[in-house]
Amino acid sequence: MTLTLQLAIIVGYLVVALLVGLLAYRVAERTAEDFYLASRTFGTVVLLFTTFATLLSAFTFFAGPNMAYQHGPEWILVMGLMDGIIFAILWYVIGYKQWLLGRQRDYVTLGEMLGDRFGSRGLRGLVAGVSLVWLFPYVMLQQVGAGTALEALTEGAVPYALGAGLITAFMILYVVVAGMRGIAWTDTLQGAFMLVTTWVALLWILAIVDGPTAATAALEAEAAGHLALGSDFYTPQWMLSTAIVIGFGVAMFPQVNQRFFAAGSRTVFKRSFALWPILCVLLFVPSFLLGAWARGLDVTVPEGGNVLPAMLAEFSPAWFAALVIAGAMAAMMSSSDSMLLSGSSYFTRDLYRPYVNADLTERREDLLARVGVVVFATGAFLASLWNPATLFELGDAAFSGFAQLALPVIAALYWRGTTRAGITAGILASQVFYLSSLFVAVVPATYAGWSAGLVGMGVGLLVTVGVSLVTAPAAEERRSIYFEGLRAD
Repeated sequence: MTLTLQLAIIVGYLVVALLVGLLAYRVAERTAEDFYLASRTFGTVVLLFTTFATLLSAFTFFAGPNMAYQHGPEWILVMGLMDGIIFAILWYVIGYKQWLLGRQRDYVTLGEMLGDRFGSRGLRGLVAGVSLVWLFPYVMLQQVGAGTALEALTEGAVPYALGAGLITAFMILYVVVAGMRGIAWTDTLQGAFMLVTTWVALLWILAIVDGPTAATAALEAEAAGHLALGSDFYTPQWMLSTAIVIGFGVAMFPQVNQRFFAAGSRTVFKRSFALWPILCVLLFVPSFLLGAWARGLDVTVPEGGNVLPAMLAEFSPAWFAALVIAGAMAAMMSSSDSMLLSGSSYFTRDLYRPYVNADLTERREDLLARVGVVVFATGAFLASLWNPATLFELGDAAFSGFAQLALPVIAALYWRGTTRAGITAGILASQVFYLSSLFVAVVPATYAGWSAGLVGMGVGLLVTVGVSLVTAPAAEERRSIYFEGLRAD
């Protein structure tokens, strides 16, 4: 009976989300711009919550609490505070100029924007290729998270592969039908749902364990070092490296970066990034505190499992645990559907159209994008069955990979001296450096405590600037479109 109730709650949630998607399909235009950007019509609430829900994922709900459980609550400082502020600043620095350029020149992807400025099909394809490579493990992360969550919630009645497959099938159906408009509408619903269920879970469990003072005292008794500021794990270099790489990586995530083009007005854009850090604190603090307190409350976490479902199973009834897990799955789906949509736009706009068929019609591109979603999601699902790494490892690799794009892009947006050769060399150098740190044993993963992801960002910036200084702009470059006729206050 309990299992039936839990599955009914989760399936009921999926059905509600699907109905919202079908409603969006009825009002959507059959054009690529509407499918990818909802015709650039987002208001403040929708833009804020769709970006919020798009960013939140299995990394937030499972990897984050797991990190706080294992190493202490300082993880809140990294992702709850520093990243909220860093990304809000980048939302302005990168996003606002992107928004101005997008409205003026109808850009849909980052690759389009850079390829047009530097007159380079190769640069456009390089940015799309790099983005798709790093998007793949992050989609996998959501499928791994969903599979393990459903398996834990149902105590094995729904095995990992079936849970991951169920979510994959739903995501494919939803993205193909709903497009950006439907995704944004459900993101708004999912974002509010996640906030409410997480806070109710926090208050519910604190009421049972006699409040935050008792929970903290229990953690102190179980693992005193977890409450001290700084440790062998939380070194200043590690915390700063991780916060910076995640913040810059988020700004280059296709599904987040593409929302920079979708704001309906300048006012909408500015209100949204100003409210961003508040939303981060409201969600990350309770979910990570639950993970940290679980250590002192003797919650048993199965090997390879996640602490949040175990905490809920220990202190709340089955129906409420199912509701919160539905919220966590909402986080995964809201990230994954946006990733699939953005991935398909990068494929069709920056690879298929320039390299295969330049005369592709809007209608044909719309159809091709939906087919691309099916292929990409199915491939990520098959890879997730292999389950090669932890949620944190998968997420950290993707964040760092995307972060390598950020500084060359900022240089292009704000420095007139950036050349095609400079930005291309900068992107290639930092990607090669970071990939080598992951897969080549002789290349270190850290440098005096600083992560290879952060060092790679520095390499990319130095190469971009250095090569630009010694090369002349190509004849096809059009630097004026980034610096004339725009007003970025």
